[in-house]
Amino acid sequence: MVLELQPQAETPQQERVINDFTLMVATKNGSGSQTSNEVLIRSLFRMGIPVGGKNLFPSNIKGLPTWYTIRANRDGYVARHPTTAIAVTFNELTAAEDIQNLPAGGVCIIPAEWKWGQSRPDIVYYEVPVKETVVAANVPQEFRDRIANMVYVGVCAHLFGISMDIVRQALLDTFNGKEKPAMMNFGVVERAAQWAQENLIKRDPYSFEPMNKTEGKILITGNEAAALGSLFGGLTFVGWYPITPSTSIVDGIIDHKHLRVDPETGKDTVAVIQAEDELAAAGMIIGAGWAGARSMTSTSGPGISLMAEFVGLAYFAEIPCVIWDVTRMGPSTGLPTRTSQGDLLFLYVLSHGDTRHVVLLPSSVAECFEFGWRALDLADQLQTPVFVMSDLDLGMNIWMSDPFAYPDQPIQRGKTLDKPSLEEFFAEHGEWARYRDYDGDGIGYRTVPGTDHLRAGYFTRGTGHTDSATYSERREDWLNNIGRLHRKFDTARTLVPQPIIDFDPAKRIGILSYGSNDPAVQEARDNLAAHGVETNYLRVRALPLNQEVYDFVTSHEKVYVIENNYDGQMAQILNMEISQSLTHMIPLSLGDTLPITAQWIVENILPQEG
Repeated sequence: MVLELQPQAETPQQERVINDFTLMVATKNGSGSQTSNEVLIRSLFRMGIPVGGKNLFPSNIKGLPTWYTIRANRDGYVARHPTTAIAVTFNELTAAEDIQNLPAGGVCIIPAEWKWGQSRPDIVYYEVPVKETVVAANVPQEFRDRIANMVYVGVCAHLFGISMDIVRQALLDTFNGKEKPAMMNFGVVERAAQWAQENLIKRDPYSFEPMNKTEGKILITGNEAAALGSLFGGLTFVGWYPITPSTSIVDGIIDHKHLRVDPETGKDTVAVIQAEDELAAAGMIIGAGWAGARSMTSTSGPGISLMAEFVGLAYFAEIPCVIWDVTRMGPSTGLPTRTSQGDLLFLYVLSHGDTRHVVLLPSSVAECFEFGWRALDLADQLQTPVFVMSDLDLGMNIWMSDPFAYPDQPIQRGKTLDKPSLEEFFAEHGEWARYRDYDGDGIGYRTVPGTDHLRAGYFTRGTGHTDSATYSERREDWLNNIGRLHRKFDTARTLVPQPIIDFDPAKRIGILSYGSNDPAVQEARDNLAAHGVETNYLRVRALPLNQEVYDFVTSHEKVYVIENNYDGQMAQILNMEISQSLTHMIPLSLGDTLPITAQWIVENILPQEG
């Protein structure tokens, strides 16, 4: 029996808000809401509306609160927005706070079974009979708890203008075309929408209307994009240990490694091995890289801590490998399911001694794909570990993107000598020394095990050594080797992805940032310009920094360095790298566990410039 609810009275007409508001769904972790939320965001995407989704979920116990926020914006802004217009409060433990956080004029969709009443007269309530609606949809008993969240999909579809045809197709997308589970869920959506049509009078100004701003685009997470990019880059070996929020990179590799099947044998060309811990995973990929494989792992901050000694070995012995660090909140275990850019400085100088590493900094899912293959090339070219620092926000959330560009160059193996090229090398130089700089770029020539040549072997050294790979404690040999490694690092400045710069010499204010801050920075710049504050912008895409970054920082009266960590780590690196006083550089670092918003940037710059 469905609850008998009285139709709600109409309220005075408000100015309509179309395709420019945020909807938040509050549920319990493990309740099946991930599917419902994905259906909503895919439905809006199919309507041509630019959307972005942010998932805030607990790291430890099933049943704890989880929130999913969908921002629709007709102008294409997809960064996190601090204000929620519509709250679907389906978690009784957090409902009071979720309702309290709504602005005046906001909307609350709440289960009627709770019989909470309406505590705020300045917002709109829609009370929905959840359990009874699921029963009325004839859902089998064993599926009712997990499918109940489809009720809010149907109610939202009716209230805010999402067609049933669009929802149906979004369900098929979510279930990878599997008709049976998709249609069982769709039955609940239809029944909820029908109930809403019969019992709810729309009393809010919010609605979605079809647009044409997503045509040709895709929806994908950064981690899945990273997996695909690595596969397209010739990946052959993965050693890993699961850790939030990086695990889905390797899940993606496993799901898509059929793309790398040998056409002659029908066998996989990518080996994936789960290690006993992160330390072992690092050892595996270093061994594979030494043997000539294109190897990688994915982890997060605690895993990087365990890998530190092995990474130092790979740096000094000059062995290529790739490490994806999908950052989360630290120190220590910290908050495993919150986002941060707190590993930047750690990655740059990881290991003891005079060490510097290449760190790529993707800002979009397209760059996650690109840096997936480019990192493997750089590791081989530079014969060194290469880090790619993503974060939870970019890695685990769904983002819009143009389709990815196929790698625009053949696989780069760098200075790797096979038998014919080794013979040519001897003919030209009369010798081969593994750690000698023949070309002035700091990069030696290497062979890989199994090279069919009597003089192809050498000792791989993680200790002091000569350029011929013999053990040495002589200060001259040590300084020669360290000096060469620094020349190689300078070569890396020319090979890594270069910064993206929007520069007008007439503007006196610069903004410098990196990674997943980019959508918020782009939106903030438009907001600042609307207030008369014009800015230039440089987005760092990799460490080490190059001359363009130096020129940008030194050519402005003020430079705001925006980053999502507490200590302002990029600002610290700039101070280390640029040999002059940077009193005009203003760190704007947050590190509050959430993605940065455009509003926060504006609030911190406008008072100083307005």
